[in-house]
Amino acid sequence: MTVENNGPLPGSGTNRVPLSRQRRGVLQYLRGQSAPVTATALAQVCALHVNTVREHLDALVDDGLAVRERSSPAGRGRPAFRYRARPPQESPARQYAGLAAVLAAQIARSSADPRRDALAAGEQWGFLLTAGRTPATDAKEARTRLLDLLEEIGFAPEPDADARQVRLRRCPFVETAREHPGVICGVHEGLARAGLTALSGAPQQVELLPFAEPDACRLHLGLAERAGGKDGAGRPASSGTPGADR
Repeated sequence: MTVENNGPLPGSGTNRVPLSRQRRGVLQYLRGQSAPVTATALAQVCALHVNTVREHLDALVDDGLAVRERSSPAGRGRPAFRYRARPPQESPARQYAGLAAVLAAQIARSSADPRRDALAAGEQWGFLLTAGRTPATDAKEARTRLLDLLEEIGFAPEPDADARQVRLRRCPFVETAREHPGVICGVHEGLARAGLTALSGAPQQVELLPFAEPDACRLHLGLAERAGGKDGAGRPASSGTPGADR
């Protein structure tokens, strides 16, 4: 597969709720500042009330997307807080990025079937992350709970109303995915498949379309049930879904 666009942004793995349009705007303004700024100064740039900006900044700090630090003491009174955007390179997922790159390169170089092995590794990861969780009461709940899990990891999923068609706006290992998409994206597809299977209590068909949009990957969930862990062509679940050779 040839990566022809940038795809999703790097994922922090910390923001559990997609940013609102206004909060995303505050973050963009913050990223545009050359030095840490106060909430008051940023409010003037954003043309918002300072209390509104401070609320968004506090949330961005909680999500790991911004840093809050005290100004140097100057005169009487408590120094004001200043804020700066946290670069993607500082996100918690970055500590694993090097390991992911090494493992992806090793699988791509030594495996007779890199995608198959990547899917299998992803499935093991998915079953590990969902071990001990009670199955959902219905299929949509299973899909929603899987998206909650992907949100925790850092994919920032954006689903349709039925949680079947999902845009993944972030990726924890997007740099390595651009270099080894068949491996990294295979791991992520296997993760989603195993997670959905565990949460729904039945084998599920999942398809990941890497770099399908200029700013996102697409994930299709539960498009068809696969009896006995096999797909429509009778292949074992670990062999991949249609389009596996993208």
